[in-house]
Amino acid sequence: MDAWYNFAPMNEAQRYLLQDKSVAVVDDHALILEGFKSLMQGCGVENVETFIRAADLVNVLTHRRFDLYIIDIGMPDIDGFELIDIIRSTHADARIIVNTIHEEIWLLRRMLDKGVNAIMFKSTDFTQMVDAMTAVMNGGQYFCPGLKKKLYGCRQHIEHPSEREIEILKALAGGFTSKEIASRLFISENTVETHRKSLFAKLGARNMADLIVKAITRGYISAPEIIKDNIK
Repeated sequence: MDAWYNFAPMNEAQRYLLQDKSVAVVDDHALILEGFKSLMQGCGVENVETFIRAADLVNVLTHRRFDLYIIDIGMPDIDGFELIDIIRSTHADARIIVNTIHEEIWLLRRMLDKGVNAIMFKSTDFTQMVDAMTAVMNGGQYFCPGLKKKLYGCRQHIEHPSEREIEILKALAGGFTSKEIASRLFISENTVETHRKSLFAKLGARNMADLIVKAITRGYISAPEIIKDNIK
C-alpha cells in the first residue's frame, strides 16, 4: 500500500481551511479512492467525491465545480493532460493537484507547463498531501520533495540546449538527416552540424542513441514526440 496512506492528523489551521471545501479525487484504482476518501474524512474533510473514470468527472463538470481537484495523470479513458484542459475550460481558476506514480522528467515538465498547482508522487506521505492541499487552497503551489530533487538534479547541468538546438534535437530523434533538418528549418547543413556537435557536448553523449536517451531523461524531448515525428 502506498506510503501516503500513513495517517497523521491535520493541525487546527489546516482543518479550519479545508473542512468546508469540496474535493474531487480521480483515480482508476478503487482502493486508492476509498483510502483517500476515508483518510480525508478522518481529517475532517467531509465533502469528498471520488471518480474511477475521468469521463465521470467530465460529466459532472457540466453542472458542478469543486474547490480542489486531485487527479491521477495516467487515467485509461481520458489522457490526464486532456483532463486538465477540460477542467480548466469549465473552471478557469480550478486548483489542481496531480497525484502520480510517474516520475519521468519529461512528464513532470509537461505537468508544470500545464500550470498545475501541485505535483505529488504516490510514494509521498499523506501528511505532505495535506500540506499540498492547504498550500493550494491558500493560493500557493506545492511540489513534493521527490519532484524538487529531480528538478534540482536537472539544473545542475552546466549548459542547456538552446531553443534552436531543441528543435534540431527533436528532428534528430525523429530520424531526420542533417539535410532534411536544414530544409525543414531553412538553415544550412553546416549550421545543423554545428548545433549537432553542440548537443553532443552539452549532453555528454557518446552516440546518437545515448544523445536521445539523455535528452528524454533530462526532459528536453519526450517519447511521444519521437513517435509523432517518425509517423510523419
